[in-house]
Amino acid sequence: ADTHVRFGLFCKIAANIAQSGLADGFRPAIVHCNDWIAGLVPAYLRWAGVTTVRTIMTVHNMAHQGIFSRDVLPALAIPPDAFGMHGVEYYGNLSFLKAGIVYADRIATVSPRYAMEIQTPEGGQGMGGLLQARSKDIVGILNGIDTDLWNPSTDHVLTQTYSVESLDQKSANKRALQEMLGFSVTDDLPLIGVVSRLAHQKGLDLLAEIASQVVQLPAQIVLLGAGDKALEAAFSQIAQHHPERIAVHIGFDERLAHWIEAGADMFAMPSRFEPCGLNQLYSLRYGTPPIVRATGGLVDTVIDYDDANGDATGFVFQDATGAALLSAIKRAVTVWRDRNAWRTLQRNGMRRDSSWEASAKQYVRLYEELTEGLGAIGG
Repeated sequence: ADTHVRFGLFCKIAANIAQSGLADGFRPAIVHCNDWIAGLVPAYLRWAGVTTVRTIMTVHNMAHQGIFSRDVLPALAIPPDAFGMHGVEYYGNLSFLKAGIVYADRIATVSPRYAMEIQTPEGGQGMGGLLQARSKDIVGILNGIDTDLWNPSTDHVLTQTYSVESLDQKSANKRALQEMLGFSVTDDLPLIGVVSRLAHQKGLDLLAEIASQVVQLPAQIVLLGAGDKALEAAFSQIAQHHPERIAVHIGFDERLAHWIEAGADMFAMPSRFEPCGLNQLYSLRYGTPPIVRATGGLVDTVIDYDDANGDATGFVFQDATGAALLSAIKRAVTVWRDRNAWRTLQRNGMRRDSSWEASAKQYVRLYEELTEGLGAIGG
C-alpha cells in the first residue's frame, strides 16, 4: 500500500542529489532514469527549476506505468497544477512513467523498432500520442548481453563447450538434454527450446495452440518458464499428452536455461511485443537460430532466412497467430534438414556482436549531446 511513498522518496532523493550534489563534491550532469520507479526524478527537477542537470527516461516496457490514485499527490509533494493532461495525470490517476516521459530531456528505449512502436496507439499503451509529440527526443538503443556469462566456448554448465569453429561439438549438449528430459536421444528430430515468462506479451499461448501439430512434424519441444497460471496448466497438460516429445518445467532454473540454449536446435520467441529481448541474443551466440515474431528488438536483431540471403540468422514471422508461428517453425525445420544451410545460419548468428560495446558508444554519444554547453560530465 505504500509503494508510491517508497518510490516517490527514491525519486526525491535522486533529484536532491542531482540538484545539490554530495559532500564529496559529486554532482551529476545527467540523471539517467529507468522505468516508472524513477519517473518522478525529471519531474522533481523541473518543478525545482533546475537547469544545470539533464535527464533521460529509458522505457524498458510501456506496459509498466506506475499508476496510483490522485489521492497520493499531497504525500508526494506534487504541485496541484502538474496534475493535468500536460503533466502527470493519466486518465484521472497519477502515472510515474508519464511524469518521466513528459519532463525528461530525452526518452530512450531498448531497441530502434520499439522506439517507433511506442509512438503508435497499440505500442504506446495509452501514451502513443504523447510519445509521438516527443518523437524528436526519442532514441532506441539495443541492449547487449554479458558475453562472458553467455559464451558457449567457456560455459562451465554445458556438457560440452563449443565455438563457431567447432559447431559439431554442440550436438553433445543436445543428446545430454534429450536424455535429461526423457526424450528419445536422436539427431533425427529437431529440438525446439523456449525460456520465457508465461505472459500474454510473450505469445506463448500461440505455441500452446499448435504444440500438438509441432510434435507431428516431427519435433521435440522443451519449455522453461512461469507466470500466468492458466498457461502453466495448459503447457503441463500438453506435456502429459506428449511425454516423449514435450517437456515443461514450471519455474526458473539458470542452469537449465543454459542447457536449453546450448542443447536446442532452434529457439522460439513468438512475442506480441518485445522491447528488446535477450534470449534471442543468447540463442544467436549459442548457434541456436531463433524463430521470432517481427516486433521490437526481435526484428532488430534477427535476420530472416531465405535462400538468397547469405546473412540470415533466424526466422521471422509477421502475424501474432498460431498459424503464422507454425509456418515459421516448419520453415525452420525444413532448413534444419539441410546441414550446410543450417551451419551457415548458425555461424552467422554466432558471429553477430551482441556485446554492450556498440550500445555503450551510442549512450556516450547521447550523453555528450545532452551535456553540450554544460561543460564536462560530472563525477
